[in-house]
Amino acid sequence: MELAWARAHTRALADLVLPRTCAGCGLPGTVLCRRCGRLLTRPHLATPRRFPAGFPPTVAAGPYEGPVRAAVLAFKERGRAELGRVLGTALALAAAGVRTGVPGPAASRPLLLVPMPSSAAALRTRGRDHVRELTLRAVAELRGAGVAAAEARLLRRHGRVRDSAGLSAAQRRANLAGTFLLDGTPSPEAVLVLVDDVVTSGATLTEAASVLTAIRGVTDTPVLGAVVAATPRRDPATSPNNHPLG
Repeated sequence: MELAWARAHTRALADLVLPRTCAGCGLPGTVLCRRCGRLLTRPHLATPRRFPAGFPPTVAAGPYEGPVRAAVLAFKERGRAELGRVLGTALALAAAGVRTGVPGPAASRPLLLVPMPSSAAALRTRGRDHVRELTLRAVAELRGAGVAAAEARLLRRHGRVRDSAGLSAAQRRANLAGTFLLDGTPSPEAVLVLVDDVVTSGATLTEAASVLTAIRGVTDTPVLGAVVAATPRRDPATSPNNHPLG
């Protein structure tokens, strides 16, 4: 862990002294240029290729492709921690967007952002919890906009999960079964919003949502999801209006 911390510290120092370039397109002079940044201001319902049973209604701030994908990977895997502000703001936009779909009086309840927990191996490799960094930034942005919001680390990972590359949707879900355990008790009045950097197949969010849904029981407010970016669905016949939030 000390080595990982040293690497993270070195990257942070490098951010201060090296010339900045846009993480999306490489344009010099800015962390994320205006053109690339606009791609993260398009909140939309995430539409995985196949909706897993129980997939929570989820809003993404932008599409996980092109400059957005490059920016997320730069923050997550290449140590560009300075991107946390803009990506966290995008996450706040997604959380505010999914809140608009909450029915009735529940729409005015506080938001409780629940970060998806990283595996121990990922934490050791990166030397940081990048999802929690984004969550804390999103909470600050929401509060600044007058939205009652807080972070709650309600989940923890349990056991080891094999690489999901090449697995079908059903196999991914089976691979993740039992991965998340409850690690706290949420306020019964809060609207629970699972947050992550990216959603692709939806299997991970679905498994985590099942744990939170089990403790909430039948309520007028479902467990929701908010992410920075979502892999675009390539099936033109599928409309976001078919999403369970709509």
